[in-house]
Amino acid sequence: MVLAGIDVLQRDGFAPLKGKRVGLLSNAGTIDRSFCHTSDIFGTSPEVNLRALFGPQHGLWGHTQDNMIEWEGTDSGAVPIYSLYGKHREPTRKMLSGLDALVVDIPDVGARYYTFIWTMALCIKACESLGIEVIVLDRPNPINGVTVEGTLLDEAFSSFVGLYSLPTRHGLTAGDLAKHLVNTRFPMSNLKVIEVEGWDRSLYLDETDYPWAVPSPNMPTVHTAVVYPGQCLLEATNLSEGRGTTRPFETFGAPWLDGWKLAESLNSLGLGGVVFRPVEYQPTFQKHAGQMCQGCFIHVTDRRKFEPVLTTVAILEESLRQDPAMFAWNQPPYEYEFEKLPIDILAGNDWLRPAIESFTPIREIKDRLREECSAFRACS
Repeated sequence: MVLAGIDVLQRDGFAPLKGKRVGLLSNAGTIDRSFCHTSDIFGTSPEVNLRALFGPQHGLWGHTQDNMIEWEGTDSGAVPIYSLYGKHREPTRKMLSGLDALVVDIPDVGARYYTFIWTMALCIKACESLGIEVIVLDRPNPINGVTVEGTLLDEAFSSFVGLYSLPTRHGLTAGDLAKHLVNTRFPMSNLKVIEVEGWDRSLYLDETDYPWAVPSPNMPTVHTAVVYPGQCLLEATNLSEGRGTTRPFETFGAPWLDGWKLAESLNSLGLGGVVFRPVEYQPTFQKHAGQMCQGCFIHVTDRRKFEPVLTTVAILEESLRQDPAMFAWNQPPYEYEFEKLPIDILAGNDWLRPAIESFTPIREIKDRLREECSAFRACS
């Protein structure tokens, strides 16, 4: 039986919180084994003195649909709610005033771009300067805790989709990352991680007995999370990444693409653990809303062989090859970056974009990705 940090905390009678005034950073996906939300658990437990709630991108309850849609908190009511995706992304001294500990219980999906981990990082930074303890309630990485893939962030391309150097698919939990940040960035922090129990790190979340709750509006299933480390790159292009459909990130396309030709060209590459099926669809919102698009649906047939970042690089090359006049990289702003191209901050470098533009063979790109991930393992 898998126990996340919130389950362990309850089992142990909330001992680390005794006598402390606490804040809680959480979101819509923050549930325990019994499907109860951590904020409700804290709010109804006499052992917990809950003084403030904090929410990341998409809001405390996942109510904002898209990227760069800010939300406001409220300081009315018994427990104030503070937005960390609006005027402030780092909690202010006023927000943290009167707290002895900030509890972080935030679902991650195992990809560097997912902003929740960077909200956690900024919370650790703010709490370090004020001497406030940070307690991370850890959770399994839903796409396993061992596989590492993609590019290693060059911090010249630091942004809110990657503040510090990590591979695209990092193989860490939020607790792992918190410890890594304290070791490398915030050495004076007072950090406690309440570890996951009973989880085999090689397992995906849906291979365990732990429930999944949607952590953000366009991350409906573990299947979505499996492809996301690659498919998020489409946000930097004029290709639809499937927002406005019921299967975002698994579905992709554009009005000018021939989905059947694209599926044929992608399937001929022999990419591991994946089959592309041609589709035609009409997004209800975001890119190409109301227009008929052709593209593909990604069927992951073997997760252990599937390489999401490499797969999406192939998608970008083949889409560009099919119609170079129509394919385009989006211009900034993107996630609070107003100068660098979105593709460069998502890639975390300035080499991947020209490699795609010059149709660098996928095998060569694969070798470079593996070199970069090996460098992270060597220094982590």
